Amino acid sequence: MSNNPEQIAERVREMRTVLELTTVECADKLGVSEQQYRDYEANVASIPISSLYKLADLFGVDFTVLMTGEGPSMGAYSLVRSGQGANVDRCPGYSFQALAYNYKGRTMEPMIVTLEPKAQPEDEAALITHGGQEFNLVLEGSIRVVVGKREFVLNEGDSLYFDPSLPHGQRAIGKTARFLTIIQKEP
Repeated sequence: MSNNPEQIAERVREMRTVLELTTVECADKLGVSEQQYRDYEANVASIPISSLYKLADLFGVDFTVLMTGEGPSMGAYSLVRSGQGANVDRCPGYSFQALAYNYKGRTMEPMIVTLEPKAQPEDEAALITHGGQEFNLVLEGSIRVVVGKREFVLNEGDSLYFDPSLPHGQRAIGKTARFLTIIQKEP
């Protein structure tokens, strides 16, 4: 599986070209400027996970295809052994391990997220939004979670279920932190 940011950007560019979509159409779908979208395709800027979900929807493919270059193949179940999920590094300080990447037609996306301290930006511009619902459960360390105008500190064992259409983001506190996130896709 090839899932580094350069290869993901290349797959996005290829899918857009094959489907004969313009960069303007894709930028409009993502709610970003055409230049920002061009930066995504050129791998000058990291494509946020929420934008990859929107692009997968626009392209009519599973999110896994953009992330790994392969389509999911399991229908009854998808077993992922410890440490064997699809690793995805989308931006500095964040590492994602997709746990159900091989399950066809999934309606939620469970991932283990590892956050490095002080690697994530503090500003509001770093917050993201997406549809569906989201659940976070801290496995190790502590994280600060911003949801809308609220801020929560979650420690090991704490969880938060929230509406991700509100601007949100997570940041490790003090040391590297790991949490399980489950994102339920929009119907």
